[in-house]
Amino acid sequence: MNPTERYEFLVLGSGAGGKLLSWHMASAGRRTAVVERRWIGGSCPNINCLPSKNEIWSAKVADLVHHATQFGMLTGTASIDMKRVRQRKRDMVDALVAMHLEHYRASGTELIMGEARFVAPKTLEVHLNDGGTRTLEGERVFLNLGTHAAIPPIPGLADAGPLTNIELLEIDRLPEHLVVLGGGYVGLEFAQAYRRFGSRVTVITNGEQLVEREDPDVAAELQRILAGEGIDILVGAEVLDVAGRSGDDVRLRVRSGGREQTIAGSDLLVATGRIPNTAGIGLELAGVELDARGYIKVNDRLETTAPDVWAIGESAGSPQFTHVSENDFRIIRDNLGGGSRSTRGRLVPYCLFTDPPLARVGLSEREARQQGIAPRVATLPMSDVLRTYTTGEAAGFMKVLVESQGDRILGFAMIGPEAGEVMASVQTAMLGGLPYTVLRDAILTHPTMAEGLGSLFAAVPAAH
Repeated sequence: MNPTERYEFLVLGSGAGGKLLSWHMASAGRRTAVVERRWIGGSCPNINCLPSKNEIWSAKVADLVHHATQFGMLTGTASIDMKRVRQRKRDMVDALVAMHLEHYRASGTELIMGEARFVAPKTLEVHLNDGGTRTLEGERVFLNLGTHAAIPPIPGLADAGPLTNIELLEIDRLPEHLVVLGGGYVGLEFAQAYRRFGSRVTVITNGEQLVEREDPDVAAELQRILAGEGIDILVGAEVLDVAGRSGDDVRLRVRSGGREQTIAGSDLLVATGRIPNTAGIGLELAGVELDARGYIKVNDRLETTAPDVWAIGESAGSPQFTHVSENDFRIIRDNLGGGSRSTRGRLVPYCLFTDPPLARVGLSEREARQQGIAPRVATLPMSDVLRTYTTGEAAGFMKVLVESQGDRILGFAMIGPEAGEVMASVQTAMLGGLPYTVLRDAILTHPTMAEGLGSLFAAVPAAH
């Protein structure tokens, strides 16, 4: 029987919120350990956010080269070297992992690599990656477990060996025909990137539109842009079964619009959602309860049903973004110091990194009406923003929602160049409780994308 090693702070999982908490507490002199089974720093720097955006930028460069003559450039013959695309991504990941290891060293946090499961309340048994077993107990325990890609129970799908984001980021060849299951963030970002690399791409989603949580006008514009690049898109489509093998020859029998067809491709990417990493690690022995979908039950202070046990990030049901996990860390950190912070009422922004990107903060028009709110709505095509005349990137639009009997901004969405940066300006105004008229009347730099905010807010209908 291994002796039990005791820590003041014990973190399971080294994702965004967990690593920040561990570095903070260890730097303050608390004995702190993090247990991580594989990805040092979590999924974001290794297999999700940053690696995907790295390859998306390579695809952007490929697209610019492809259209270089429009900008007066004569480039000659150009081709894609996927081995070099992958190596650029790998070099970035290696640098990020090294940076994380330095933070662990400098803070004094002990990083323990291995598979862990609870054997008693606040007590983990860890099977070390390099052999051996350790038993760890924490005065306070923090669960930063993350999620993994879901594989739907479609006949033949699992046997076809489909790619997830992890495997797609590691291939060193260009798929002849990439079939993407899913019309959300991951699927659409990769669909556009691989189309720009040169693959034929088909997107299949069972939703009635792409990016289902967005307003229909937003989804329609995004679909128009992607289809304009040669991506085949099937919405409202049910995959009946899958045959063959991804990486060789894969066939999907699909029912859409009242008829059946077979989609044949070389490679299959599944991007249909995420599943929390909560099964099989003994959470029941720790007194930690899960909800019906397998996420950890927490209150608005991110406290679980077990005393002195908190949960952070996606596995706690927080919105699945790194920046939200980082906010979870700040809530827990401040509350441990005597504060009273909460997850209630958080204004969560997000961005889909297609080109142009889609960014939103606050309510969509659909969400507002579901809540019984009839907002004033204004839109502005990106072609009305003079900056697009200089760049040639005029697709998309801005959209804002303002309360009907006041000047409060309820929500903002944008499909267009630098959408995430422009959105941050509106988010700042919303956080500060500023009336929309402040942005309407502001002196905004010319010629920038944000300059369009003046025209957008000037188009808000008068209150009535």
